[in-house]
Amino acid sequence: MSGRIRIAIAGASGKMGQMLIAAVASDADTQLAVALDRADSPMIGRDAGQAMGLQLNVPVTSNLDALAGADVLIDFTRPEASLLHLKACLQSKTRVVLGTTGFDAAELAAIDDFSKKASIVFAPNMSVGVNITLKILEAAGRYLSEGFDIEVIEAHHRQKVDAPSGTALKMAEVVAKAASRDLQKDAVYSRHGHTGVRSDKEIGFSVIRGGDIVGDHTVLFAGTGERIEITHKSSSRATYAQGALRAAKFLQGRPSGRFDMQDVLGLREPQ
Repeated sequence: MSGRIRIAIAGASGKMGQMLIAAVASDADTQLAVALDRADSPMIGRDAGQAMGLQLNVPVTSNLDALAGADVLIDFTRPEASLLHLKACLQSKTRVVLGTTGFDAAELAAIDDFSKKASIVFAPNMSVGVNITLKILEAAGRYLSEGFDIEVIEAHHRQKVDAPSGTALKMAEVVAKAASRDLQKDAVYSRHGHTGVRSDKEIGFSVIRGGDIVGDHTVLFAGTGERIEITHKSSSRATYAQGALRAAKFLQGRPSGRFDMQDVLGLREPQ
């Protein structure tokens, strides 16, 4: 077991938590050290692999002191829970891979503060494919900044609680920056009634929630006589889990700093 990265998983009973546990269990470079869940979870005290028919000898706990036994926490939960986990990780000197979305400005500032003292990979989407798509969108935004209207369309399962998705917002942020637009001013999140003619700088969002859709994202560039659609579709949460493990490995040897998947995948262009 020596030499393997000790992983803590937050939200151990959730769909993403279970996918992460399975990914860690099958990865030769990592081992599950801690499985966290809320105090009222029926999984508390049970083996973290029980639901998947695995015997991992890691009981699910709500005790954040357990993070002292992990090198990296992987967290895809909710903002309020994630912020509590970050505080505990500062105490235990545990690095963090954070895929939670829906943070407000003050909560994002708290994540920045954490990164000054410890290392964190914070990304709205850990998928390798999504992050390659962001690079493509960067080029598209640069070259299609004039004469094209931009719309971001995303679809997720009926239980997702934040909208637009963090990935949709990141895609819009990348396109807006490349196209020299101000997302804070130019984003339009809803249309109803007599909306009037769209502005040249507008970046619109459309959100679909239904069924068990894992995650579909399209950025539409609509010009005169032509359209370009750049789409990424996820069929399994496994892609997020594999990306999260790559991020956990990337953090080894990095005592502090805020990184994202562009850093993990080596896609960041030199400044």
